[in-house]
Amino acid sequence: MKVEVARTLRVKREVSGILLLDKSGGISSNRALQIAKRLFGARKAGHTGTLDPMATGLLPICFGDATRFSSALLGANKSYEATLRLGYISTTGDAEGDISVAEGISCHDLKDMAPQVEMVLKSFTGLITQIPPMYSALKHRGKPMYVYAREGVEIERQPRQVIIHELHLMAMEGDEIRLEVHCGCGTYIRTLAEDIGKALGVGGAYLTALRRTAIDDFDLSQADTLNNLETMSMPERDSRLLTVDTLLQGLTAVVLEAPTAAALRQGRSVEGAGAAVPAPLATALAHWDQQPGSGERRS
Repeated sequence: MKVEVARTLRVKREVSGILLLDKSGGISSNRALQIAKRLFGARKAGHTGTLDPMATGLLPICFGDATRFSSALLGANKSYEATLRLGYISTTGDAEGDISVAEGISCHDLKDMAPQVEMVLKSFTGLITQIPPMYSALKHRGKPMYVYAREGVEIERQPRQVIIHELHLMAMEGDEIRLEVHCGCGTYIRTLAEDIGKALGVGGAYLTALRRTAIDDFDLSQADTLNNLETMSMPERDSRLLTVDTLLQGLTAVVLEAPTAAALRQGRSVEGAGAAVPAPLATALAHWDQQPGSGERRS
Protein backbone atom coordinates (compact mmCIF):
# COMPACT_ATOMS: atom_id res chain seq x y z
CA MET A 1 0.00 0.00 0.00
CA LYS A 2 1.27 3.44 -0.86
CA VAL A 3 0.09 6.23 1.41
CA GLU A 4 0.53 9.81 0.25
CA VAL A 5 1.25 12.10 3.19
CA ALA A 6 -0.01 15.60 2.42
CA ARG A 7 0.45 18.87 4.29
CA THR A 8 2.81 17.41 6.90
CA LEU A 9 4.45 19.76 9.37
CA ARG A 10 7.89 21.08 8.51
CA VAL A 11 8.51 22.00 12.15
CA LYS A 12 8.57 18.89 14.33
CA ARG A 13 6.42 18.82 17.45
CA GLU A 14 7.20 17.62 20.96
CA VAL A 15 4.35 15.12 21.07
CA SER A 16 4.20 12.14 23.46
CA GLY A 17 1.87 9.16 23.49
CA ILE A 18 1.15 5.73 22.00
CA LEU A 19 -0.53 5.21 18.64
CA LEU A 20 -2.12 1.81 18.06
CA LEU A 21 -1.67 1.36 14.33
CA ASP A 22 -3.40 -1.26 12.19
CA LYS A 23 -0.62 -1.89 9.68
CA SER A 24 -1.66 -2.93 6.19
CA GLY A 25 0.10 -5.56 4.11
CA GLY A 26 2.88 -4.79 1.65
CA ILE A 27 4.55 -2.16 3.82
CA SER A 28 7.43 -2.58 6.26
CA SER A 29 7.08 -1.66 9.92
CA ASN A 30 9.74 1.01 9.53
CA ARG A 31 7.94 2.55 6.55
CA ALA A 32 4.68 2.60 8.54
CA LEU A 33 6.55 4.25 11.42
CA GLN A 34 8.00 6.98 9.20
CA ILE A 35 4.59 7.78 7.68
CA ALA A 36 2.97 7.96 11.12
CA LYS A 37 5.79 10.15 12.38
CA ARG A 38 5.23 12.62 9.54
CA LEU A 39 1.46 12.57 9.96
CA PHE A 40 1.85 13.61 13.60
CA GLY A 41 4.76 15.96 12.90
CA ALA A 42 6.56 14.18 15.72
CA ARG A 43 10.19 14.84 16.52
CA LYS A 44 10.82 11.39 18.00
CA ALA A 45 9.10 8.03 17.37
CA GLY A 46 9.74 4.30 17.49
CA HIS A 47 7.78 1.06 17.19
CA THR A 48 7.59 -1.83 19.64
CA GLY A 49 8.61 -4.81 17.55
CA THR A 50 8.29 -5.38 13.82
CA LEU A 51 5.71 -7.05 11.64
CA ASP A 52 6.83 -8.60 8.36
CA PRO A 53 5.76 -6.62 5.26
CA MET A 54 3.26 -9.36 4.38
CA ALA A 55 1.72 -9.32 7.86
CA THR A 56 -1.04 -6.95 8.93
CA GLY A 57 -2.44 -5.82 12.23
CA LEU A 58 -1.46 -4.23 15.50
CA LEU A 59 1.76 -2.19 15.54
CA PRO A 60 2.06 0.15 18.54
CA ILE A 61 4.07 3.29 17.78
CA CYS A 62 5.54 5.36 20.58
CA PHE A 63 6.06 9.12 20.30
CA GLY A 64 8.27 11.34 22.44
CA ASP A 65 8.54 10.29 26.09
CA ALA A 66 6.73 7.01 25.32
CA THR A 67 9.81 5.77 23.42
CA ARG A 68 11.59 5.43 26.77
CA PHE A 69 9.17 2.67 27.74
CA SER A 70 8.65 0.89 24.41
CA SER A 71 10.52 -2.13 25.77
CA ALA A 72 7.55 -2.76 28.08
CA LEU A 73 5.75 -4.36 25.11
CA LEU A 74 8.68 -6.33 23.71
CA GLY A 75 8.15 -9.12 26.24
CA ALA A 76 4.36 -9.02 26.10
CA ASN A 77 2.05 -11.82 25.02
CA LYS A 78 0.73 -11.53 21.47
CA SER A 79 -2.24 -12.90 19.52
CA TYR A 80 -2.44 -13.67 15.81
CA GLU A 81 -4.73 -15.05 13.16
CA ALA A 82 -2.61 -17.20 10.87
CA THR A 83 -3.52 -18.98 7.63
CA LEU A 84 -1.37 -22.01 6.78
CA ARG A 85 -1.16 -23.75 3.42
CA LEU A 86 -0.35 -27.40 4.09
CA GLY A 87 1.76 -29.69 1.93
CA TYR A 88 3.97 -26.91 0.60
CA ILE A 89 7.11 -25.14 1.79
CA SER A 90 8.46 -21.65 1.24
CA THR A 91 12.06 -20.46 1.33
CA THR A 92 10.97 -17.65 3.64
CA GLY A 93 8.20 -19.49 5.52
CA ASP A 94 5.55 -17.23 4.00
CA ALA A 95 3.95 -16.33 0.68
CA GLU A 96 6.82 -14.02 -0.30
CA GLY A 97 9.32 -16.87 -0.77
CA ASP A 98 9.79 -19.50 -3.47
CA ILE A 99 7.03 -22.10 -3.05
CA SER A 100 7.42 -25.83 -3.73
CA VAL A 101 5.57 -29.05 -2.94
CA ALA A 102 6.84 -30.49 0.33
CA GLU A 103 8.57 -33.84 -0.12
CA GLY A 104 6.37 -34.72 -3.07
CA ILE A 105 3.24 -34.59 -0.92
CA SER A 106 0.27 -32.39 -1.74
CA CYS A 107 -2.74 -31.76 0.44
CA HIS A 108 -5.85 -30.67 -1.43
CA ASP A 109 -8.72 -31.58 0.90
CA LEU A 110 -8.68 -31.40 4.69
CA LYS A 111 -12.27 -32.41 5.37
CA ASP A 112 -11.27 -35.71 7.00
CA MET A 113 -8.28 -34.31 8.91
CA ALA A 114 -10.04 -32.22 11.57
CA PRO A 115 -9.44 -34.68 14.44
CA GLN A 116 -5.79 -35.03 13.47
CA VAL A 117 -5.36 -31.25 13.20
CA GLU A 118 -6.91 -30.71 16.64
CA MET A 119 -4.60 -33.35 18.16
CA VAL A 120 -1.50 -31.80 16.59
CA LEU A 121 -2.48 -28.31 17.72
CA LYS A 122 -2.85 -29.58 21.27
CA SER A 123 0.67 -31.00 21.10
CA PHE A 124 2.02 -27.54 20.24
CA THR A 125 0.41 -25.89 23.28
CA GLY A 126 2.64 -25.02 26.22
CA LEU A 127 6.43 -24.81 26.20
CA ILE A 128 7.80 -25.83 22.80
CA THR A 129 11.20 -25.67 21.12
CA GLN A 130 11.78 -23.70 17.93
CA ILE A 131 14.75 -23.20 15.67
CA PRO A 132 14.66 -19.55 14.53
CA PRO A 133 14.28 -19.18 10.74
CA MET A 134 17.08 -17.91 8.54
CA TYR A 135 14.78 -15.11 7.39
CA SER A 136 14.81 -13.36 10.75
CA ALA A 137 16.36 -10.29 12.38
CA LEU A 138 18.54 -12.38 14.71
CA LYS A 139 22.15 -11.21 14.52
CA HIS A 140 25.19 -13.32 13.58
CA ARG A 141 28.54 -11.53 13.65
CA GLY A 142 26.74 -8.21 13.58
CA LYS A 143 24.49 -8.95 10.60
CA PRO A 144 20.83 -10.05 10.60
CA MET A 145 20.21 -13.66 9.59
CA TYR A 146 18.11 -12.59 6.60
CA VAL A 147 21.21 -10.99 5.03
CA TYR A 148 22.94 -14.38 5.02
CA ALA A 149 19.75 -16.06 3.79
CA ARG A 150 19.56 -13.72 0.79
CA GLU A 151 23.17 -14.62 -0.01
CA GLY A 152 22.33 -18.33 0.13
CA VAL A 153 24.40 -18.88 3.28
CA GLU A 154 22.98 -21.19 5.96
CA ILE A 155 23.93 -20.34 9.56
CA GLU A 156 23.48 -22.84 12.38
CA ARG A 157 20.87 -21.57 14.85
CA GLN A 158 20.40 -22.77 18.40
CA PRO A 159 16.96 -24.09 19.45
CA ARG A 160 15.07 -21.92 21.90
CA GLN A 161 12.03 -22.41 24.09
CA VAL A 162 8.89 -20.35 23.54
CA ILE A 163 5.42 -20.65 25.01
CA ILE A 164 2.17 -21.15 23.13
CA HIS A 165 -0.68 -20.29 25.48
CA GLU A 166 -3.52 -21.27 23.14
CA LEU A 167 -4.04 -22.61 19.62
CA HIS A 168 -7.55 -22.67 18.16
CA LEU A 169 -8.66 -24.05 14.81
CA MET A 170 -10.85 -21.37 13.21
CA ALA A 171 -11.46 -22.80 9.73
CA MET A 172 -10.39 -25.50 7.26
CA GLU A 173 -10.81 -25.21 3.50
CA GLY A 174 -9.00 -26.93 0.63
CA ASP A 175 -5.35 -27.20 1.62
CA GLU A 176 -5.48 -24.33 4.15
CA ILE A 177 -6.23 -24.04 7.83
CA ARG A 178 -6.79 -20.82 9.78
CA LEU A 179 -5.61 -20.65 13.38
CA GLU A 180 -5.88 -18.31 16.32
CA VAL A 181 -2.54 -18.18 18.14
CA HIS A 182 -1.96 -16.73 21.60
CA CYS A 183 1.75 -16.89 22.39
CA GLY A 184 4.60 -15.49 24.42
CA CYS A 185 7.35 -13.22 23.14
CA GLY A 186 9.97 -14.54 20.75
CA THR A 187 7.60 -16.95 18.97
CA TYR A 188 8.13 -17.28 15.22
CA ILE A 189 4.73 -17.94 13.65
CA ARG A 190 6.35 -18.94 10.34
CA THR A 191 8.34 -21.63 12.13
CA LEU A 192 5.22 -22.71 14.01
CA ALA A 193 3.42 -23.13 10.67
CA GLU A 194 6.23 -25.23 9.20
CA ASP A 195 6.42 -27.44 12.29
CA ILE A 196 2.65 -27.99 12.39
CA GLY A 197 2.71 -29.05 8.73
CA LYS A 198 5.47 -31.55 9.42
CA ALA A 199 3.65 -32.91 12.48
CA LEU A 200 0.55 -33.46 10.33
CA GLY A 201 2.58 -35.65 7.99
CA VAL A 202 2.24 -33.42 4.93
CA GLY A 203 5.88 -32.35 4.81
CA GLY A 204 5.44 -28.76 5.92
CA ALA A 205 3.39 -25.60 5.54
CA TYR A 206 3.82 -21.89 4.99
CA LEU A 207 1.91 -18.74 5.92
CA THR A 208 -0.39 -17.29 3.31
CA ALA A 209 -1.68 -14.63 5.72
CA LEU A 210 -0.82 -13.35 9.18
CA ARG A 211 -2.63 -10.73 11.23
CA ARG A 212 -1.61 -9.59 14.71
CA THR A 213 -4.78 -8.99 16.68
CA ALA A 214 -3.51 -8.15 20.16
CA ILE A 215 -0.45 -7.29 22.24
CA ASP A 216 -0.99 -7.70 25.95
CA ASP A 217 -4.17 -5.68 26.72
CA PHE A 218 -4.11 -3.73 23.43
CA ASP A 219 -6.19 -5.01 20.52
CA LEU A 220 -7.27 -3.99 17.02
CA SER A 221 -10.55 -2.48 18.22
CA GLN A 222 -8.43 0.45 19.51
CA ALA A 223 -6.32 0.81 16.35
CA ASP A 224 -6.38 3.16 13.34
CA THR A 225 -5.09 2.63 9.81
CA LEU A 226 -2.74 5.07 8.10
CA ASN A 227 -5.47 5.84 5.57
CA ASN A 228 -7.89 6.82 8.35
CA LEU A 229 -5.30 8.93 10.11
CA GLU A 230 -4.53 10.78 6.89
CA THR A 231 -8.15 12.03 6.68
CA MET A 232 -8.07 13.46 10.23
CA SER A 233 -7.13 16.91 11.42
CA MET A 234 -4.12 17.19 13.73
CA PRO A 235 -6.30 17.56 16.87
CA GLU A 236 -8.24 14.46 15.83
CA ARG A 237 -5.02 12.51 15.40
CA ASP A 238 -3.75 13.67 18.77
CA SER A 239 -6.98 12.46 20.38
CA ARG A 240 -6.17 8.94 19.15
CA LEU A 241 -2.96 8.80 21.19
CA LEU A 242 -2.92 6.88 24.45
CA THR A 243 -1.09 8.45 27.37
CA VAL A 244 2.49 7.44 28.10
CA ASP A 245 1.66 5.66 31.35
CA THR A 246 -0.72 3.34 29.47
CA LEU A 247 2.34 1.18 28.79
CA LEU A 248 2.95 0.79 32.51
CA GLN A 249 -0.44 -0.18 33.90
CA GLY A 250 0.90 -3.50 35.16
CA LEU A 251 3.49 -1.87 37.40
CA THR A 252 2.99 -0.62 40.93
CA ALA A 253 3.22 3.16 41.21
CA VAL A 254 5.73 4.58 43.70
CA VAL A 255 5.44 8.24 44.71
CA LEU A 256 8.87 9.73 45.37
CA GLU A 257 10.14 12.88 47.04
CA ALA A 258 11.58 15.48 44.66
CA PRO A 259 15.32 14.74 45.33
CA THR A 260 14.79 10.99 44.83
CA ALA A 261 12.77 11.59 41.67
CA ALA A 262 15.54 13.82 40.32
CA ALA A 263 18.10 11.06 40.91
CA LEU A 264 15.86 8.57 39.13
CA ARG A 265 15.55 10.85 36.10
CA GLN A 266 19.35 10.81 35.88
CA GLY A 267 19.28 7.02 35.56
CA ARG A 268 20.48 6.24 39.08
CA SER A 269 19.05 3.40 41.18
CA VAL A 270 17.40 4.71 44.32
CA GLU A 271 15.85 3.41 47.51
CA GLY A 272 12.17 4.16 48.03
CA ALA A 273 9.40 2.94 50.34
CA GLY A 274 11.86 0.51 51.91
CA ALA A 275 12.59 -1.28 48.66
CA ALA A 276 14.93 -0.85 45.72
CA VAL A 277 13.28 1.07 42.87
CA PRO A 278 14.32 -0.24 39.42
CA ALA A 279 15.46 1.80 36.43
CA PRO A 280 13.29 4.66 35.16
CA LEU A 281 9.85 3.26 34.42
CA ALA A 282 6.51 3.88 36.13
CA THR A 283 8.23 5.20 39.22
CA ALA A 284 9.50 8.22 37.29
CA LEU A 285 6.20 8.77 35.52
CA ALA A 286 4.23 8.58 38.76
CA HIS A 287 6.13 11.61 39.99
CA TRP A 288 6.35 13.44 36.63
CA ASP A 289 2.57 13.75 36.60
CA GLN A 290 2.81 15.85 39.78
CA GLN A 291 5.42 18.28 38.42
CA PRO A 292 4.50 21.57 36.71
CA GLY A 293 4.90 21.38 32.95
CA SER A 294 5.72 17.66 32.99
CA GLY A 295 3.29 16.71 30.21
CA GLU A 296 5.83 16.85 27.39
CA ARG A 297 9.08 16.91 29.30
CA ARG A 298 12.15 15.67 27.41
CA SER A 299 15.65 15.16 28.74
